[in-house]
Amino acid sequence: MHQARLDANRKLPIAGRVQYIEALEYPGGSLRLVAGSKEGWLVRIAVCCGGTGGHIFPGLAMAEELKARGHDVGLWLAGRSVEGTAVAGWGGEVVVVKARGFSGVGLQSLATIYSLIRSYFYCRRKMKASRPAVLLAMGSYASVGPVLAARSLGTRVVLHEANAVPGRAISTLARFADCVAISDESARRHLKGRRCVFTGLPIRREIARVERKRGHSDVFTILVLGGSQGARAVNDVVSRAVCSAHRKGLRLRIIHLSGPADEAAMRLRYEQAGVPHEVHGFLREMDCAYAAADFAICRSGAATCAELAAVGLPALLVPLPGAPRDHQTANAKAMRERGAADMIAQGELTEEWLAGYLSTTVPDHQKQELMRDAAASCRGADATAMLADLVETTGKEAACPR
Repeated sequence: MHQARLDANRKLPIAGRVQYIEALEYPGGSLRLVAGSKEGWLVRIAVCCGGTGGHIFPGLAMAEELKARGHDVGLWLAGRSVEGTAVAGWGGEVVVVKARGFSGVGLQSLATIYSLIRSYFYCRRKMKASRPAVLLAMGSYASVGPVLAARSLGTRVVLHEANAVPGRAISTLARFADCVAISDESARRHLKGRRCVFTGLPIRREIARVERKRGHSDVFTILVLGGSQGARAVNDVVSRAVCSAHRKGLRLRIIHLSGPADEAAMRLRYEQAGVPHEVHGFLREMDCAYAAADFAICRSGAATCAELAAVGLPALLVPLPGAPRDHQTANAKAMRERGAADMIAQGELTEEWLAGYLSTTVPDHQKQELMRDAAASCRGADATAMLADLVETTGKEAACPR
């Protein structure tokens, strides 16, 4: 094991109880900062992942990984209702930064600008009182205030871009970051002049460990995902098509994540049609849902696509219309080109089309096996560990500038 000794009196740029670094160890090529006190911690790290599930869950996976490595980790969220449910099991610090994204023009834009300015000053006060060594920001408008505040205080910043086409927040904030971790190599050409490091997209450990059943059962289980907020158009068409296929003799079981607004209506529809079902407004135990499913019908956010690949689950993807820079269509096309999924535009998704699609796809075991193998082949290296290594390396550079 190679070991680089530091000045034992040198303090890390962290807030709270001061600890000293005795050594930098490089086990197996990955950085590990070793604190001088057994009861101490290594560096303070802030993980900013507010917004939708596509930001929250990868950020939560990173927070849990970094915490497991011994760091003092805090989650910075945006105060949306879905966040509280998603991070209910998190045992560390949570900071809520109220902010809003751009959703219109005129007075709405002025309100957004005011909200972002206010969030910057709030974040700066919080960080000045309890300064992290590194900020990891997972994108979205919720990253703006924390990133600008961190940079103004000299805190190192790592951004993570989940999509092949970077969102507006990452594109704008990249100039303030020490590096941008990317999940798709195509993102490099949109971030010219920035330091980009490929890591892949972090997923939760429990999902990475899912072992799905092989073979074919009498009842075909479909997992329907509308995203963390739900998707009314997908909910309505899919539930009607499933009920129609059921009436024609197709033996289906449904696990439907509908979002809170449509939960009662979806449950009632399946009950009246006699379709075996589980309907959830929100589900933390996604590993159980993935393990039970034979097929998925869902949006094509980057986090969802990464999880489908991790568990080797074939899918029909319905990209979100109007997604920033149409990144969901790009994600779906990439999965389709690899043979891991089919895709259809939401405007073309009808009850009749989907009922027909299910009637041909469900009995086609060969197609399912090919799609399952193709989905599994999309699985990359351990993105969670790779991004954690990058954050640690950035922390080391902050503690020991050359």
